[in-house]
Amino acid sequence: MNSSGNKITDFLKDMNPWPRIRIMGSNIAQDTLAGITVAFIALPLALGFGVASGLGAITGIWGAIAGGLVGGLFGGSHVGVSGPTGPKTVQLATLMHTHVLENGQPDLDFAFGVVFLSGIIMVGMAMLRIGKFIYLTPYAVISGFMCGIGAIVMIIELNPLLGLPTLSSVRGALLAIPTSIANAHLDALFIGLLTLGIIVVWPKITTALWLPSPLIGLVVGTVVANVLSLDIDYIPEVPTGLPTLYIPNPFAHDLASMVGPAAALAGLAVYDSLLTCVVIDQMTDERHNSDQEIFGQGMANMAAGLIGGLTTATATMRSVANISSGAKTILSTVVHGAVLLALVLGLAPLASYIPMAVLAGILFKVGYDILDFRVFPVLRRMPTESKITFWTVFFLTVWIDLLVAVGVGLAIGFFFFIKDMSELWSPEVIGLEESHHQLTEKVPTHLKQRISLLQPEGPMFFGIADMLYRQADRLLHYDVLIISFTRVPIIDLSGAFALEDLVLKAQKENTKLILEGMNTPVHRVLTELSVIKKIGEDNIVEDFDTALMQSVDHIGDLYLGKSEIEKA
Repeated sequence: MNSSGNKITDFLKDMNPWPRIRIMGSNIAQDTLAGITVAFIALPLALGFGVASGLGAITGIWGAIAGGLVGGLFGGSHVGVSGPTGPKTVQLATLMHTHVLENGQPDLDFAFGVVFLSGIIMVGMAMLRIGKFIYLTPYAVISGFMCGIGAIVMIIELNPLLGLPTLSSVRGALLAIPTSIANAHLDALFIGLLTLGIIVVWPKITTALWLPSPLIGLVVGTVVANVLSLDIDYIPEVPTGLPTLYIPNPFAHDLASMVGPAAALAGLAVYDSLLTCVVIDQMTDERHNSDQEIFGQGMANMAAGLIGGLTTATATMRSVANISSGAKTILSTVVHGAVLLALVLGLAPLASYIPMAVLAGILFKVGYDILDFRVFPVLRRMPTESKITFWTVFFLTVWIDLLVAVGVGLAIGFFFFIKDMSELWSPEVIGLEESHHQLTEKVPTHLKQRISLLQPEGPMFFGIADMLYRQADRLLHYDVLIISFTRVPIIDLSGAFALEDLVLKAQKENTKLILEGMNTPVHRVLTELSVIKKIGEDNIVEDFDTALMQSVDHIGDLYLGKSEIEKA
């Protein structure tokens, strides 16, 4: 079997859910209780996210079912709970503004086609093994992104909290705040604040895990609104029964118009899920499998797209509740999905009694919880680079686009990283007499003036290529240049070509170049790029002592040749 075949076999082996299924019976009682608890936490959230997406409350339920049953089985975390999340709901809701039918209703075929395609993209991302890169994201980017998401959720839910129609445009909702407050529906505001207050206060009253505060807020707010017969908006009737299947049809829409949104959803799902998994790791002292988690979310989104469910990701709040409830295996996640399935098959009509303001109160608290309170106390004392990154990502997340914010944030973080590295990496061509290397004592003083030394330190990459080339101007004063590679672990294409330019400059100035202490990876790159051929294998030595001996011999031969020419 060829290497590509081996890679596919290894990938399928790594994604095999059987090892996690096999231990599902090791913690049955607590896992079952945890799953039931999380299902009741997920129910109001799923309904709320479904409504907020503009696709209907039932889509949130089917998304949570797909996340629980499929994402739980195939994911890379034992206790991570998948389902609709605030960031992904906002992203999908924004997308659907430009994809509506002639009657003004959302184009469901397009929406669920994009969700399904995003799942395929995630499976491809898992095969590329990109999961490890989550740990390379600067914290300022993560924090700015999460704070921006939290702000978006609260801004979007302000209107429903005030008893007014939802404004899905974040800019529109933000600019309309004064008007919305002036036209608030007091009954809806009362119910919304009652729900929000219960969610905040309930955990301080009791620590009973089987009575989660979102569920209590949902029940109390709904009961009060219905007993008082308040004239406020309620969830539209939710259909029961089996889901409507949305078979992907690439000919129904322009596939090219779906790839971009699907890739955006996939990218956001990866970040949303893996950031949650990092939190889970810290709480459980375990290590999730990032690539398997991406694969599991890909499978869950494909399932959600097929059954008309909202796009899913690993959800922080539900995962934390799952851990707090004593969950140890994926049984809890599967039970959570099964409970939601039972509800939607028989009890969904009850959702029509739930006021929109109740869901707004629940989601407002979700948005608040997404905010990164770890960074707020130190925000003013953060390094300037981190402040710039944080506020840029925050502003772009709220005002422009979620994925644009992450992309720009990573670019800013990358720029500052290169800047810091280039400031640390400041090699200069110096005369041997200026060097503090102890072996230079072996060289006679008059020869030291003819030998120069360059000691780069760290990766030789594109960030320092120009700096390396600029040192060539100092070669005019020396007959030999020794470049010490003992502290250069790797070299990239830019670094290799900069070195080649230095070689050509040295040859033009009749300066002999000697490279010492080069490791195997660096030597291999320079060989493959034919730089070694131009340097000459004879000029590649293992240690500084040998480099000095060759330098002295070269100068001796050089001046001996000059003296013989002068005699002639």
